[in-house]
Amino acid sequence: MNATASPGERGIRLPVSVVTDPQRGGRWTSLTAGGREWLWHRDEPRRARVRPGDAFADAGGLEECVPTVRGLPDHGDAWSRRWRRDGDLDVVDCPDFRLTRRIRDDAGAAVADYTLTAEPGYRFVWAAHALLDLSPAARIGIEGPAVTRLHPDEGARWVTGAWPRVDGIALDRLGPDDGTAVGAVVLTPRVAVHDGSDTLHMSVEADGPPVSVALWRNLGGFPQDAPYRSVGVEPMLGRVFDRTAADDGDTAVVPASGEAAWRLTVTVTRRH
Repeated sequence: MNATASPGERGIRLPVSVVTDPQRGGRWTSLTAGGREWLWHRDEPRRARVRPGDAFADAGGLEECVPTVRGLPDHGDAWSRRWRRDGDLDVVDCPDFRLTRRIRDDAGAAVADYTLTAEPGYRFVWAAHALLDLSPAARIGIEGPAVTRLHPDEGARWVTGAWPRVDGIALDRLGPDDGTAVGAVVLTPRVAVHDGSDTLHMSVEADGPPVSVALWRNLGGFPQDAPYRSVGVEPMLGRVFDRTAADDGDTAVVPASGEAAWRLTVTVTRRH
């Protein structure tokens, strides 16, 4: 797998800097380029004291969600556990698998290489659950038409359509708060997030497993008792939020070697 810029990338590439917190789930706490912080944050006191099996504590940043996003464990097993350093690797041990991650700089891009070790045949989903600090004018750029699975509410089966408009909803636009919250999974390996003069590019590569990009567009519609605004753009391995709802071919599967590997590449460009 080679780290490459996303197709259509234009402008000056800005060096990307990443900060993570191995003590708290390996969470990415900062993703900066050209003086701009791309990750959105929220005050969530529960985040500092979570334990495996707890309900998700949404503090923003980028959380490593594996082996599922929705379902159980809530947002997966890895985000609620302490990781450890092993040389240049971050490592977390979960009941059914071990996940290792190596983040490096490649000509200004942030490249994260992952390996999941488990019994052959183990089925899982992974998402780089990135919540982004974006203006209402931001746009989500995906080369289309791409097959898109829209989840109009958390418990419903998806509605299938073509990017960028599914079931009357324009998913490439944000806009002001309107009290809605929808999720979608787009069957594409790359996404560009345009906001002002800057563009965040993210892509995921894997040999064999399906890849996609999940979107969480919460414009003040979730949760019902105390809604807030949050926008997630999440490269994925697999193409469902909940692995228990997956059809054949919708998840990653650990091969006979016992190891599944993939790569996330993040770049940022600025228009001249």
